[in-house]
Amino acid sequence: MAAKRDYYEVLGVTKTSSPDEIKQQYRKLALKFHPDRNTSSDAGEHFKEISEAYAVISDPKKKQVYDQHGHAGVDGRYSSEDIFQGAQGGGFDNIFESIFGRGGGGFGFNQQQQGSDLLYETHVTLEDVLHGKKMEINLQKQIQCDICNGSGAKPGTSKKTCGTCNGQGQVRQTRNMGFASFVTAAPCSACRGQGSIIETPCSECKGQGRKRGSKTVTFEIPPGIDSGDYTVSGEGNEIPDGVNGDLIVRVRVQPHSKFNRDGKDIFYDHDVSMVDAALGCEITVPTLEGKEKIKVDAGSQPNTIIKLKGKGVTHINSRGKGDQFVRIVVNVPKKLSKHQKNLLDEFRKTSD
Repeated sequence: MAAKRDYYEVLGVTKTSSPDEIKQQYRKLALKFHPDRNTSSDAGEHFKEISEAYAVISDPKKKQVYDQHGHAGVDGRYSSEDIFQGAQGGGFDNIFESIFGRGGGGFGFNQQQQGSDLLYETHVTLEDVLHGKKMEINLQKQIQCDICNGSGAKPGTSKKTCGTCNGQGQVRQTRNMGFASFVTAAPCSACRGQGSIIETPCSECKGQGRKRGSKTVTFEIPPGIDSGDYTVSGEGNEIPDGVNGDLIVRVRVQPHSKFNRDGKDIFYDHDVSMVDAALGCEITVPTLEGKEKIKVDAGSQPNTIIKLKGKGVTHINSRGKGDQFVRIVVNVPKKLSKHQKNLLDEFRKTSD
């Protein structure tokens, strides 16, 4: 009989690996070598080997014995049954269920089907970002058949419970893996996993329970939205007796002709003459909510920033509104009349 390999080597972990790392590695190997998934002749032996290794080093007491004495300590103290005692309820069941589905060790099969998602693209303005927007769109998608109400059976008839699986949609087989019994669940071939058989299909949907059609979908684009993908749950392709897909709304915020946005804040450039910047003035600037009068102080320098509190937008992931920042752009004239030149020359002389 070949000598046992080191348990840590079998799982590809170390003595200092965390319980989560050990569990993750076992999950990976169990998925690879489970006989229901791996048809090679030695898959069963590999599966038993990694399962025994996991049963020991995932148990703190058994791990301590193994770390001190190796296989001799474990084999001398525990029988095969002792090694796996409690493992089914404490560790293996959860792992097998997450990998293979309920039933322990085979391919998990879920009768409830999932409809596919749909993608819809739209553009919104900065004003829509401020106020939000109600959308009403007409979607072409898979919808429930209105003739058979999604049953797939011709009106006046009904589905028959599958005699092969007794309506379970799956056929189970129990197999002994040495240390434990595993239940393999596979889709029933007679009803294709549905649990029922349609003897007289609906002529409209051909027994599918759904057909291609149109549906008006209404949803809200919330204030403060950014460019990106947003989900409207259950408005994708429909599937009777299953879970509808989702509608993925791809939003693109259009550039604004006047404003730039950074999160909740709005930025706007306003031109003033160098005379108005020097003497001060009152200007009227646009905001997303209308016009606003602001004062430009005498002696304002180029790129002076004036804040309009609360004149920005909201953000979808935070509270309150941002601000609008007005940048003063001082225009220096490129052409001057003789009189203007004389006045500026006189100003320069008196300012020295």
